[in-house]
Amino acid sequence: QVQVVESGGGLVQAGGSLRLSCAASGRTFSSFGWFRQAPGKEREFVAAVSWSGDSTVYVDSVKGRFTISRDNAKNTVYLQMNSLKPEDTAVYYCAARYRGMPIENINGYNYWGQGTQVTVSS
Repeated sequence: QVQVVESGGGLVQAGGSLRLSCAASGRTFSSFGWFRQAPGKEREFVAAVSWSGDSTVYVDSVKGRFTISRDNAKNTVYLQMNSLKPEDTAVYYCAARYRGMPIENINGYNYWGQGTQVTVSS
């Protein structure tokens, strides 16, 4: 049974940091993505990484602030978020795909976690 489980969300002040984790199990995966959804908005792409770690993609609004990485030994993908802004407030979702490179297209992912809330206060 495939499982994708996020953790690490919480409440932080603007300028602070959080690290999200995504533990995936049940099969092999080719790449992972992080997406987020703010109230009243569509789910949007944040970052993605290949399982080897040698390919990453970021949305422009988080470049230089967020870093996606993976630990193969732990089957875990991370999203380090620094210099957080109130507009980063959203539910963050981890997604996995079993074939292909990391991509921004939400429809390209096969498995999704339940999400973890990130709230940035001003």
